[in-house]
Amino acid sequence: MSKGHIAGYEPMEVQVEAGKTYWWCRCGFSQNQPFCDSSHKREGKFEPVEWTAKKSGTRYFCVCKQTNNPPFCDDTHKTLTN
Repeated sequence: MSKGHIAGYEPMEVQVEAGKTYWWCRCGFSQNQPFCDSSHKREGKFEPVEWTAKKSGTRYFCVCKQTNNPPFCDDTHKTLTN
C-alpha cells in the first residue's frame, strides 16, 4: 500500500477513551490531524483507518503517514528529512 502525504515529523499524543472509535487520516491532508476530515475524498486514493480503543489511556498516532504500524507511530519519522 502506498504511503500518504507527510503531515508532520512527530507523533501526536492523544488521550483515547475505551470503546470509542477513531478514524486515522491515512492521506495526510486532513486539517484535523491525526484524524480524518474527509480530505481523502479529493485525493481519491486513500481511506481512513478505523481503530477502536480497548482501554482508555495515551496513544501516539502517526502524523508522518509513513508508519508500518498504522495508525500508530513506529518511529519511521526519525528516518525522514524535512
